[in-house]
Amino acid sequence: MKTALITGATSGIGKATAFELARANVRLVLLARDRERGNQVIQELKQSTGNSEIELLIADLTSQRQIRSVANEFLEKHPRLDILINNAGLALKNRTLTEDGIEMTFAVNHLAYFLLTNLLLETIKTSAPSRIICVSSEAHRNVQFDVDNLQGEKQFGAFRAYSITKLCNLLFTSELARKLQGTGVTVNALHPGFLNTAIFREGGGVLKFLVRMTAKKPEFGAKAIARLAVDPELENVSGQYFNGLRKANSSEKSHDPEAAKQLWAISEKLTQSK
Repeated sequence: MKTALITGATSGIGKATAFELARANVRLVLLARDRERGNQVIQELKQSTGNSEIELLIADLTSQRQIRSVANEFLEKHPRLDILINNAGLALKNRTLTEDGIEMTFAVNHLAYFLLTNLLLETIKTSAPSRIICVSSEAHRNVQFDVDNLQGEKQFGAFRAYSITKLCNLLFTSELARKLQGTGVTVNALHPGFLNTAIFREGGGVLKFLVRMTAKKPEFGAKAIARLAVDPELENVSGQYFNGLRKANSSEKSHDPEAAKQLWAISEKLTQSK
């Protein structure tokens, strides 16, 4: 039985993905901030799918201390990790710093992916063939990679900050895929679709209106994530970008190897993980 860890698993795409994988007989570990909501989702999953192999871990992904703690908790309980789904994300209207002094959108949408993945990577390697999936977005096409403004130091806007992190997801995916060549671990990123989730709950009125009128249900994106997680045809596919169910071409800037290496070094420094 495969084991999957999903971040941001109590609402939106993460919750819908949990249902998809529970039906596929995958052992689930849901990582969430809210214990009450997490327990409620687990009960829904068990009752709806009949899968009893579901548990909850609690951490606030704005906190590197909590990410390290929850990674240790996972490793103490589980000898293997077949599927890691980096899904949790947010988009904030105002520039806010975490307890680590990191801009919050960048901390959750990129650094949490980076830190959690690296803390679990040795176990993922020993579980090979295994898979890492990073939820990105077509929003990555809207920005350039600017090392002097990754955290909105010079200029901050909610959608711009979100878009930068989605570009970082792709640069992280490409560099990690390069590092994992020959290990049996694949890493891919995807745009799950323009979905009606809570991620833009703090966005402006126009954005909220667009989400309400044009966005698809989270289940649409969950099917794409679940396919990357368990489809046998994708077992050897790595370093790729998918738009929904189809392989797609990400932006030219997302393929810049120097930017990917530079982001990796910056991420190591900001997470003190080297």
